[in-house]
Amino acid sequence: MADHPDIEALTPYARSLGITLDSWEDGTPTLSVAFDETVEGRPDHYHGGATGGLLETAGYAALRAELARQDRAALLKPINITVQYLAAGKSRTSYAQGRITKLGRRSANITVEAWQDDRSRPIATAVMNVFMAEPAD
Repeated sequence: MADHPDIEALTPYARSLGITLDSWEDGTPTLSVAFDETVEGRPDHYHGGATGGLLETAGYAALRAELARQDRAALLKPINITVQYLAAGKSRTSYAQGRITKLGRRSANITVEAWQDDRSRPIATAVMNVFMAEPAD
């Protein structure tokens, strides 16, 4: 994430899954994770938790990018996340990108999509609600 130093580094959990910044699209990060044994569930398929972790990480990355763009600081605390698994993730790279659907003073709503070969055919989606606390001075 060197091109955007205001964005916080990925969490240790995200790094342990192998999640990386793939690209930026209109100021929003797209994350990716290559398929390997770390994210494998049943043979040659992503574990649902790895897919959920990619979705959640992409959602937070989109929110952090928007907050940085607005020069806002906030401590992010999850309210909830709902994941919909639409298709099995196969043994190839998966991508995810979040979109802010509502950004208020104290909370944010984010939708996230994960896909593999064809972005118009997501393998999973998520809706996240995040509380944004004022950082302590």
